[in-house]
Amino acid sequence: MLTSRWRPVAYALVATAAVWSLAALGFRIAREAKVTAEKVTAYMQATDLSKLSAEDRAKALRKLADKLNALPYEERRRARLDRSTARWFEQMTEDEKAQFLEATMPTGFKQMLSAFEEMPEEKRKRSIDDALRRLREARDQMRAEGGNFQPEGTNGPVLSDELQARIRTIGLKTFYSQSSAQTRAELAPVLEELQRTMESGRPFRRR
Repeated sequence: MLTSRWRPVAYALVATAAVWSLAALGFRIAREAKVTAEKVTAYMQATDLSKLSAEDRAKALRKLADKLNALPYEERRRARLDRSTARWFEQMTEDEKAQFLEATMPTGFKQMLSAFEEMPEEKRKRSIDDALRRLREARDQMRAEGGNFQPEGTNGPVLSDELQARIRTIGLKTFYSQSSAQTRAELAPVLEELQRTMESGRPFRRR
């Protein structure tokens, strides 16, 4: 039996152990709850969209959109570049594609498009070139990491030369508004990278 002298020490040790146990449990729960690009891919692989009822299909698409929106920027870019959502996207109806793109594009991207169109032509071109360069660098780094990651089209451009030419000819905002859902999906990582660039102020700091 503990003496009165050592009882407070024992209580303190028990309390400390309990705090550390709770902290470890909380850390484990937080880690498991954190959304990653790999978890998004695993969710889609475990769910057959074509076999779902209309109601369950709508719920699954909303859940996927929520997962993508919960990703940190780097993980979100990874998911877009490795075309994690391509298999589901091909199975969506045109209305579902439009709603999905609207739900997963970053907040304020339409305002970004308007602001982009007001920039001088030279800065617009340079901003697009910078966005594409960073996406290529990110894609190459992901490919170099190896593992099970096998992005599609790793030897091709992030955005086709044809689409780049059309964007520069008619303007990014007009091009986006006139494009099909499939083309908008291809353009999505570029728009996110461009928005991130403009929010950083880099295009406006250069002479």
